Amino acid sequence: MTTIDPTPAAAISALATWYVEWGVETATTDSPADWYAAAAAARDRLLRDRPRAADSAPAPAGEGARMRGARAPAPAVPRADPAAVDPLSPESAAALARSHAGAARSLAELEQAIRAFDGCALKATASNTVFADGNPEADLMLVGEAPGAEEDRRGLPFVGQSGRLLDRMLKAIGRDRGSVYITNVLPWRPPGNRTPTPAEIAACLPFALRHIALVRPKLVVAVGGVSAKALLDRPEGITRLRGRSATLDLPGLAGPLPVFATFHPAYLLRQPAQKRLAWGDWLRIAEILEKQSSPVP
Repeated sequence: MTTIDPTPAAAISALATWYVEWGVETATTDSPADWYAAAAAARDRLLRDRPRAADSAPAPAGEGARMRGARAPAPAVPRADPAAVDPLSPESAAALARSHAGAARSLAELEQAIRAFDGCALKATASNTVFADGNPEADLMLVGEAPGAEEDRRGLPFVGQSGRLLDRMLKAIGRDRGSVYITNVLPWRPPGNRTPTPAEIAACLPFALRHIALVRPKLVVAVGGVSAKALLDRPEGITRLRGRSATLDLPGLAGPLPVFATFHPAYLLRQPAQKRLAWGDWLRIAEILEKQSSPVP
């Protein structure tokens, strides 16, 4: 008799997708296990089976009763050397990133520097270093936040569901990936797509800024709150920063570079009512580029 698994295939697929997006990569057993209970049982067995020291003497009369309710003093724990625990502080990681990024004289050198950089812990948990996509000669550069699950798997920015929405928005203003250049503030995916920490952003931002300086676009679009706050150096959220124009002064550029902030496609997928505002942003982006390309009278 054949046994049919009653679990719908769609539910299994959804569960597997959830595991991947949250960084679950390895199954240790076929069924759930309470590892805390197992550890407690092992500790109890160790204490029960530990042999009594040969030179231990019975406690004096009354000593056991007096000490029975007292807790034995904890063994002294040597104080760890802070430098050994954290050899690279957030400040040191950011300084190292600035040094490595500033030494890059081409996009190829910058990508090599990013791949060799070990000052951000996200690199250890990511599957790929996501550098860039599109045309490095384009006049429009998009800087997103960080790779998602699909981007991490494929090693390219904006290739998942949010990437498909981005492609449609670009098409609406007469653009495609061949006429823009795309990267992120962070080249590595935060586990579970969580928001990057300030230390992680500080360690990766010098590479993003150098990336912009090497591409020399006419306009940078900060896509999403993390990117907008980092590039504009502002504390507000994306709902306040979107639609704003600012400038970015970078070494190696002839003058200030215009920066425009807008919503991230992933946010628009969660909040479709905001697409109306995003459409206005992209019309404004097209207008800025058109003015820049028009001859000066």
